[in-house]
This record gives sequence, C-alpha cells and structure tokens, in this order.
Amino acid sequence: MSGCAPDLTLDPADEACLAGACGEGARLAAQLVVALGRIYGAGDLVPVGSVQVAGVSYRNLGAAGLGFLRDWAAKGASARVPALLNPAGIDLVAWREHGIPEAFARQQLAVIEAYRRLGVTPSCTCTPYLVGNVPRYGEHLAWSESSAVALANSVLGARTNREGGPSALAAAILGKTARYGLHLDAGRRAGMVIDVTCPLRSTADFGALGYLVGRLAGDAVPLLRLRACPEELLGQPDLVRSPYLPHLKGLGAAMAASGAVALYHIAGVTPEARVQGEALVAPGATHCTIADLAPGYAALNTAGAEVDIVSIGCPHASLGELAAAADLLQGRHTRTALWITSARATIEEARRCGIAEPLERAGARLIADTCLVVAPLQHYGFHAVATNSAKLACYAPGHCGLATRYGPLEACVEAAVSGVMRDA
Repeated sequence: MSGCAPDLTLDPADEACLAGACGEGARLAAQLVVALGRIYGAGDLVPVGSVQVAGVSYRNLGAAGLGFLRDWAAKGASARVPALLNPAGIDLVAWREHGIPEAFARQQLAVIEAYRRLGVTPSCTCTPYLVGNVPRYGEHLAWSESSAVALANSVLGARTNREGGPSALAAAILGKTARYGLHLDAGRRAGMVIDVTCPLRSTADFGALGYLVGRLAGDAVPLLRLRACPEELLGQPDLVRSPYLPHLKGLGAAMAASGAVALYHIAGVTPEARVQGEALVAPGATHCTIADLAPGYAALNTAGAEVDIVSIGCPHASLGELAAAADLLQGRHTRTALWITSARATIEEARRCGIAEPLERAGARLIADTCLVVAPLQHYGFHAVATNSAKLACYAPGHCGLATRYGPLEACVEAAVSGVMRDA
C-alpha cells in the first residue's frame, strides 16, 4: 500500500476544491485526502456513503486537537456526507453525576461543539451500525474506529481503510477518500489462512480467538476456517440482526486491538467468503492453526481474582446485550462498580423497553457517549477491571492503568455481585 502516485486522477470538482473554489476549509480537506492518496499510490478518489470520525475524547485530543477543529470550522469546513462521531471522554448529559471534573467536561463539550460546527453528528458511539447507519455491501466508507472498521469490512462487506481522525474528517468534508488498500479487490484478499480447530462456545471464546488472530496476523487479512462453526452462523443472511453479532463484534475488536486487522473473512459466514470462497486467498498466503484458546485467555488476564470495577460494552453494548445483563442481574445487587457503556440511542431504547430499570435497580450505571478506554479513569482510583471485552482487556493496562480479568458476560455479572472474577 506504499508508493507515490503524482498522477493521481482528480475530477473537475476535486480540482476545484483543491484550488480553493469551495472555500478554505474544503481546500484543506481536499489537500489532505489528495496527499494521502499520493502517498499510498491511489489511482483516484472514491465517493463515500458515510464517515465515522475518531479523535473525540479531549483526553486524547488535548488543546492542540481542539484548536485544529476550531480552525477548520472557522475556515468554513463542513461535512458533505453523513458523518458520525466516535465515543467522547464523558457522558455528554450526565457527566456531573458521574463525578467528571468540570474542567475536563468543559473542554470535552467544546470539542463536541467544534464537531457540530463542522457538520458532524455527535452520535459518540463505536457501533454506528447499531444506531441506524448500516452500510450496504460494497459501499465505500471512511470510518476510523478500529472495531467499527473491522465489522463494516468483514460482517457487512462494505469497504473502508482504517482512517485517522483528521483523514476521516477530511473525507467527510470532501465527500471522498483515496481509493487504495481495502477499497480495492486486491487489498481484500486473505494473506493468511487460519484453521481454528478448537470449539467456540461463548462470546468470550470469540474474543480470545480474536486476540490470538490479531497477534498472528498483524495488519494482514486473515481467512478463518472454523472446524466447529456454530450452525446458525453458516449462510446467515443478516449477521447484524443475528444472535451472533456480539460474537463477531468482539472477534473483530480483539483482532484490531492485539494486531491491526481491519478486515477478516470467515469461510461460509462473512459475505465475501460466502460468495468467493477459496478465491479470496491470495497467492503465497501463509497457513497456520489455532487449536487452543488458553493462551488468549492467559494473556488477557493480568489481575488477581478481586476486582473493583466491571465494564460491559466495549465496543458499545447492543440492546440484546443490555437485556442479557438485565436478566442476569434480576433480584440481585452489585458490590462493585458496574459500568455498562452504550450508544445514547440504545440506552434510550432500553428505557422504553423496560430493560434499563432492572439494571439500574441492581446498581449498574448506564453510561452513554463514552467508554473506559477514552474516559479520564485516573480520577476514580480503580485498580482492577473485570470485562467481557477482549479489546478492553488489551487496552486497559496501558490506556487506563488497570489490571484485567477477562471472561464471559455471566462471569462478569457474578464479579459485579461478589467482587471476585472466577476463571472462565
């Protein structure tokens, strides 16, 4: 994907933007998209159906990032295509009751306001496909967040590279991105074939598998052949609405966290693999086998049994996952902090459906717009987290300063009630 293409083809509208005919903000966006296209050897630019912008939490952006956004907004830059935001550092509504320092919250709200001025919808979720933005098969996107990119490419068969925050914003303003990498048929072929011979019994097993695949694959495209593939997954026409969405969501999120996988295929399951079969495998692809998930579980568990916070919803929890947690908590009460993070729209739906009330009655805190990875966690003094997210278990030690216990949802709920996370 490297190289230089000074002869990148631009249509008249692109040329006009680049020359400043659409304003200074659009010129800066076009300049960035074109520069990246030339760096990566793109032949042209491709229109995108939607954009998902990362780089939202003030914890990551800081004053310099906020200044950048304000500068582009002041220059008249504005999104031309539907553009959504990744999670922020706070619940945008309930930050006071969550004990967020006011100075941080004010800066975070300023970031959100800058994005509003840029025409970006403050959805603040890493699961845009759960709040109405479900890309079509083959549709070109410019998405940023690693787990969303993996799901869009793999489960939906849409086409997006893993954009940086500024490049995604530029694509939203121009309405196009450079056509290279995973936008091309050749870039979507599998460079690694992995035979998975061990059974996959739970969502947590899929996460542990994703961790191992990410470590093996790096940024390659893997094709997984599951010897014990659940029958309901094979030929499933709508994976987003299937009971296996949490499994696939966790699988891709873990691959992207332990490696840099932006697209995976599962033989007989994911749409391109169903259509193309073994033709998806690139010449010279490497082959390996995963026969045991125990190394994945071992790597994701760095804490002792006692935990002081339990986190569910990384990536953001679906309505079905909220309902499952509510069922497990019926008639019980938490002993540790239990944070369940989800999109605001999903939490509002949970309130309408009567799912939120038993969760909150049991002591769970439903938090919108953010997640542990990007929140200012040092303020709370937590030491060890139990989670059903392999992604969070990868990131928590370095990003949050937390030791981790990883396992299925059932074990995490038990940990919230007892303060102790049993082995999976």
